[in-house]
Amino acid sequence: MPKPARGDVWLVDMGYAAKVRPALVLSVPIEADERALTTVVPHTTSVRNTRFESASNVQWLKYGVFDVQGIGTYPSVKLIKRLGTLPEEQLLDVELRVRQWLGIA
Repeated sequence: MPKPARGDVWLVDMGYAAKVRPALVLSVPIEADERALTTVVPHTTSVRNTRFESASNVQWLKYGVFDVQGIGTYPSVKLIKRLGTLPEEQLLDVELRVRQWLGIA
């Protein structure tokens, strides 16, 4: 089973409607006795320029954004392949937008 780490970007099978796409791991690693679930923010190239989008500028992803309105939790077996780790400043920007979306100060 994959061992996702917070800040990693993985290809994730999000099901028929959402398809397989890159997504940023937000959740912490799980322990052996916990549910094998991973919370992610999907990456999209369909940019809408909303306050809930965080631009990504890493060379190993197409131009696009992490859309925090699409945050979801998936079984860890749906994580297909690790693509890389997001730089700290980009992870912090996604976290800020998640807090805005959820109304967390």
